[in-house]
Parts: sequence; C-alpha cells; structure tokens
Amino acid sequence: MQPRRSELRLLFLSRLAITLMAALGCSAGDLLTLPEHFRPDPFGGIVEADRSPGAAPARTIVMEGARASFVSCHLLAIMTQPGDYSLDVGSFPAASGLQVDLYREWFHYLPATKNYYPDALVPIAAQYRSKLPDPDNRVANQTAQAFWLDVWIPSGTAPGTYRLKAALNADGKLSTVPIEVKVLAALVPAEDAVAMDHNTYGTSWLVTDYPSLSKPAGDAFFASDRYFELIQAYHKVLYENRGVFHQLGYGHGGKVGPEFAPRLEGTGKSRHVADWSMYDRHFGPLFDGTAFAKTHLGPRPTKLVYLPINPEWPASFLWWGEPGYEKEFLNVVGEMERHFREKGWTNTRFEMFFNHKKRYKAFPWDGDEARFPNDTAYMLEYKRLLQLAVPPDSPVKFVFRTDSSWTLDRQAKDLAGVVNFWVCGQGELAYQPEVARALKERGDTVWTYGASPLVTEPASHIALQALRPWIWGIDGFVHWMATDAGPDPWFNFAGGAEALVYSGDRFGVGAPIPSVRLKLQRNAVQDIALLNEFRKTHPVEQLRAEAARRFNGTELKDWWSPRPAYADKDPLDRTNADEGVPEGPKFHEALDAGAWQRVRTYVFDLAREVK
Repeated sequence: MQPRRSELRLLFLSRLAITLMAALGCSAGDLLTLPEHFRPDPFGGIVEADRSPGAAPARTIVMEGARASFVSCHLLAIMTQPGDYSLDVGSFPAASGLQVDLYREWFHYLPATKNYYPDALVPIAAQYRSKLPDPDNRVANQTAQAFWLDVWIPSGTAPGTYRLKAALNADGKLSTVPIEVKVLAALVPAEDAVAMDHNTYGTSWLVTDYPSLSKPAGDAFFASDRYFELIQAYHKVLYENRGVFHQLGYGHGGKVGPEFAPRLEGTGKSRHVADWSMYDRHFGPLFDGTAFAKTHLGPRPTKLVYLPINPEWPASFLWWGEPGYEKEFLNVVGEMERHFREKGWTNTRFEMFFNHKKRYKAFPWDGDEARFPNDTAYMLEYKRLLQLAVPPDSPVKFVFRTDSSWTLDRQAKDLAGVVNFWVCGQGELAYQPEVARALKERGDTVWTYGASPLVTEPASHIALQALRPWIWGIDGFVHWMATDAGPDPWFNFAGGAEALVYSGDRFGVGAPIPSVRLKLQRNAVQDIALLNEFRKTHPVEQLRAEAARRFNGTELKDWWSPRPAYADKDPLDRTNADEGVPEGPKFHEALDAGAWQRVRTYVFDLAREVK
C-alpha cells in the first residue's frame, strides 16, 4: 500500500525537524523554548500560521511582566529517537511569590489542512514523565512535545529579576534551560478595560462532553453536587483567564432549566416563588464570589448573568397583554429583586435578554437580532414591566440587553432609554462609528460578537478580538459559542471557531481545561487593562493610535469600514447571503503572529516609567 500524501508530508516535516535540531546541536534529547505567540508543532518547529523570519526555538527565554498578571511561554521537549523522558520545572524563590502552572499541549489533527496545531492545555505536575511519540496523542513520527508555562506575578512581588531552571532528562542526557522573569513596578488593574465573554446554551452538552459523569439516571445528574461543581468550574476557568462565562438557561420556546430559575407556584395574583434552593445552590457562589476563591485573581462576584426572564417565564405568553401576565411578571421579578438585595448580590448585572426568533414559531416577534418594525413594541412593554417590578432606588443591577445585527441604527434610536446593554454584530457596528459613540455617550454598555479565530490563523488574531473593542471605545466582545469543540476535537478537529475551552474528561480531569488561544487572549486583555491605565497621563487617542500602528501598521480610521451596499436595503430584503463588510489584508492574511508582541513592548515601555 502506498503512503498517503498527508503521511508523506508529516514524514517530511519530521525529517526536516531532525535536520534543524542537528543544526542547533540537539542530540538524543533537548529542551528548548518559544515565546507564547510562536506555537510549536509536534516536530520541533513552529506551526505554519505563526512562522516568521528569524523565529526559532531557543535555549533560554526572558519574559517581562507587570505585577498582578501572568507571563507565559512554550517549552519543547525534543527527541531525535523514540523513548522515555522526564521534565522537571523548578520553582522561583519563595520570597518572590511567583507561582508556576504547567500544561501539556495537545496537538489536534485537522483533516482539512492535514496538519497539527496545539490548543487544548492539559494541567500536569511540575515533575512530569512520558515518552515520545506520545502514546495518547498518537502523532506519527512525533519528535517534540510542547508544554505551556504560566507564571503568575502577584501584586505584592517586588520589582526585579527572578530565575528558575527547567530540565529534560532523556536517554541519560540532561538538558536545561534558564527561564528569567523581569517584574516591573507597574500593577495591572483588577478591572478589565475590555470584557471578553464566552457564551453557551443550555446544559445538555455537558452529558456528552463528560460521559464519566453522566451516571445518574434522567434528571438526577442535573440536581447533583457534581453538576453544580462542573458548571461553576466553567465560570472559574474563564474567570481565572480574565473572561466571563455566559450560560443561557432557557430554550427558544421559553422552557427554563430548573437550575436556572427559582421554582414557581400559583397563577395570576397568587403567582410567587416557592423555592429558591436550587437557584441559590447554582448561582450563590458566583454572585458572592466564593466560587473564585481559589484562583490567582482572588474572589469577586461574577460580572454578568442571564436572567430566566423570557416571554414564557415567569408568565405564560398565552396571556400576553392581559392583566394576569403583568401581575405574574411583577410578582416574581419583584421577589427576585428582594431576594438578590437581601442576599447582598449587588455587584452582578442581571440581564433581561430575549433569545427567540419569530421563525422558530414559538413567539410572533424577534427578541434576538430583531429585524421587524413591530418587534419594538414588545421591547417597550417589557421595559415598562421591568420598571414597575424593580424599585428605582434598588441597589440590584438589572439591565436590559439586546443583540442587534440587522437594524442597529434604527434600534439605537427607537430603544433609547429602554435597552442599556447592546451586543452588536461586529460587521454591523464596523461601519457605524456614530452609533457606537451615541450609545456610549448616553451611558449604555456596548459589546460586539463573533466566532473565535481558528487555530490555523496566526496567534495574533485572538488578540485582535480584544484590541478592536478598545480601539473603538466600546466595552467588550462575545464569543457567541465557546464550549462546542465538536464530536472529536482530538483527532478530527474543525479548528475551534466555537470553542476556547475543552472537556478535560478524557484526561481524567472532571472539569473544563483551557486552550492556548484562551491564554493568548488573557495575556492581551491584561496588557490592554494596563495600557488603558495610562490614559490618566496620556491622551487615550494617542495610546490607541500607537497600539494600532504597532499591531498592524494602521491608523485609527482603518479600524472602521466603509458603509456596504446592503446597508441601504430594507432589513426585510436582506439575507445572510449579502456580502459582508470587507476588511483589508492587514486584519487578516497579512496579520503576523508577532503583532501583539509589538503592542506589548509599547505597553511595557510605558510601564517602565512607573516607579
């Protein structure tokens, strides 16, 4: 049988890597390093998307960071012959406070491109033993295993230079690399300048992603302690990486999961909350911050959460427009406000958000991505109901959110003073800077949304999704789906457009595990938070202009798009087939992997002025 072309290509890459390792002086086993934005392949090189002139593995690495932040790099265990190895990553002096987290990088096989990219990060101990080729990952002719190294710099660490060593023992040969961390006096603020949100829907996917946990029959799993621990683990892993987890708890027909809403009883005037226990068990640790106690960032309440409010809850839409609908809504939402206030849950924003569409045939109007003129009347009525249910002086933060992509300019006018949290289609907002300014000037929160960059795109593309909102002067970005890695992300991966975290179940980790892209995003978000602090001493437009120039050689005007032809169509005549908003190559194929490092250098040049 003749070898397939993909097999020949991998064999060629493997032999090329051995040749390069020989040029570096690598023998039976060697330990090398790469900066975070140059992702390694399983043959000792750099993945195709991140290759840059002069970029290559090295025998040492120096990382620089501010306090209350992470710094990161890759370690590469390289072996020219199959065999066992051990990796030992040392620790920093105890007085420094620096903490090390180590992960094994999983090489995902992508049939579409017939190559491997690292993304899922499996947590491991600082002393690790395995062999190459890795028997679990099953990469033919594998000569290199990659590891992601995170170093947490606490806020109390004294500025200075700190060192540790990592050592690889393979075939009786010891190879070591010095790792140096330069800690600056600057402090990354706890609050992010840009919120990075990670959305998902319902809970049924958990049983699929965690087969080892789905033993209880029927709904028993969804009332178990393990289930609530798992849900909170998703919040925790994204919080730890400076993100937000959003889980919508009701379907397009309005059915609410029992763990996403208090249990109700009665009808009409007697409609009331009968039991808070499951809701409080689910959300209490998130709203008071205790779910995040064992994180580097420390315990703080989660920033936002979807309310269970929809046309079918807390009142049935069958009675829409009747006095009974209003009474049931006011009774239950009023009880929610009192319960949250009494619990002291006043630091989380509670979102009234409608996710249905008319075409799903449950309700006669679009709540999500509305496009019909009569949709507005429903939004106005729900605002009226919410204002009646919640006292004007309540310390509980209720907000009215809408996701808009068809009629943003019209909605921004019609729903002024009604909606105060806008999640806008990125292409829709890109040609309407005046809308973004108007929304921000009246005090509304503004995010955009889209998919995650594929692993086959340069590493800097994940940073672009954090930088763009800050350049635009808005508040955040939503990954519309962040938990769907596909049926087989390990050996038949589609690229990860809908996943930034993975199930750790196959690795014996009964919780989600992060990704390389999530870590790259986190590091960009903390850099932006620090850069944004310098608006106290520098004009913010100057900071934005320099960041844009360093990132991809652009001016601020280049980050907005010309008005497309479809924008002048009636929204009812538009379709998803309409040509999207074009962007220049500097935002796509010409955006190199090292783009974010140039911005980071600028941030740290400013940070060095801090004493």
